[in-house]
Amino acid sequence: MTDLPDDRRYTKEHEWAREDDGRVVVGITDYAQEQLGDVVFVGLPEVGSDVKAGQPLGEVESTKSVSDIYAPVSGRVLDKNAEVETNPELVNEDPYGRGWLVSIEPSETSEGLLSAAEYRALIEGS
Repeated sequence: MTDLPDDRRYTKEHEWAREDDGRVVVGITDYAQEQLGDVVFVGLPEVGSDVKAGQPLGEVESTKSVSDIYAPVSGRVLDKNAEVETNPELVNEDPYGRGWLVSIEPSETSEGLLSAAEYRALIEGS
């Protein structure tokens, strides 16, 4: 069964968002990394970039395909995980921990994100 922490919200595009001291930490879900297979490249936006909810903010490339990473919230990128750019396999090994991707200072509330139970229903129905 796919791991789904209850302390974060999820997108229909398989990203997770966790609020942490006024910022939103973003990554891809365990389900997403399983579907991708071995991640070989992660492209992230520069710190200070503006991102818009529902729009691509970066990409993940695996041995199977290239997938966009979508911003779960609008705002400004405060930090990016340089460690996953040099060690992209962290996305596979620890998608909810060391495999986080960016942190965003949100410019608006995160509407339309799914709870863990709602996201579980989405992926189990697929």
